[in-house]
Amino acid sequence: METLSFPIISKDINQSLKDYLSKNHFDLIVLLYDKNTYQHCKQKLDESYSVYNFKEIIVESEEDNKSIEQVINIWNKLDVFSASRASLLINVGGGMITDMGGFAASCYKRGISFINIPTSLLAQVDASVGGKTGINFNGFKNNIGVFNNAKRVFINTDFLRTLDKKQILSGYGEMLKHGILSDEDYLNDLINFNLSTLNFQELNLLINQSIHIKYKFVEEDPNELNIRKALNFGHTIGHAIESYAIKNNLDILHGEAVAIGIIAELYLSHKYTNFPIEIYTKIRSYIRNIYPRFTLPNNTDELLMYMKHDKKNTNDKINFTLMRNIGDYTIDNYCTKEDILNSLKQI
Repeated sequence: METLSFPIISKDINQSLKDYLSKNHFDLIVLLYDKNTYQHCKQKLDESYSVYNFKEIIVESEEDNKSIEQVINIWNKLDVFSASRASLLINVGGGMITDMGGFAASCYKRGISFINIPTSLLAQVDASVGGKTGINFNGFKNNIGVFNNAKRVFINTDFLRTLDKKQILSGYGEMLKHGILSDEDYLNDLINFNLSTLNFQELNLLINQSIHIKYKFVEEDPNELNIRKALNFGHTIGHAIESYAIKNNLDILHGEAVAIGIIAELYLSHKYTNFPIEIYTKIRSYIRNIYPRFTLPNNTDELLMYMKHDKKNTNDKINFTLMRNIGDYTIDNYCTKEDILNSLKQI
């Protein structure tokens, strides 16, 4: 497994890319995009194109294309390009592309080098750190994958100017999670940040802090055997909502589902680990004010089914990270079905 390195916060993505490629020899460089990212972000790399003879692979957009079929398509294109173990795959896009591209590279010829250029806020603060690669399988989120770190990750906030507010809010859901896991000052900075008129200089500082928080957990526990499980806060219920949304063609992005999951899992935290009710109420109110409401399905057992299939579980028990307070988490918690259903009513 490649050594974990802190993402490079780049002011000039072309210069950063050229500096890296000039110091490393690859017999072939292939850029992976989805159609949406290719349309909006490819031009920001035109200067690098003028120096290097990049090949391109363009796949379908949207989360339901994060599949084994798309990975096979990537492998087929790499074969057509005569890629070798000395080749490089550059994943340019959101978390779907960095997860899937990293997985495809990790398996092709038993592993070729890859770097990530995350272009969404979600990918920059979440998928950029941690070495999780993978695809969805049999209707379950990230059900197949491996741990493998990118050679480099380049973060450039200029890409965020291409995003709509829904995409910004998706990434912000993960940042709120980081704030709850870390400290009250950072959480308050997030709550007080003006999401209506984005100040990209201020946002860049918040992103940098969010990456540092996740990096700390991953560096100490790279294979998620202990404290890294804390990063799953909001995700047990959030992933279930996201899987339900994918199956039913609902327009709910990952970070939106996580934000919904945060409300429910803070409710469980209050019940099981005495998370302060006044802080829970404040966070719940903030999330409900900025994110669209989620309507529970009539059959909530479907959401429970998705939770039971979460890869974090053992012995058919649904595993939760719960909070005692801001910055004070506890892992490997198990809640009753009745309490989980009651938590869903809070959203």
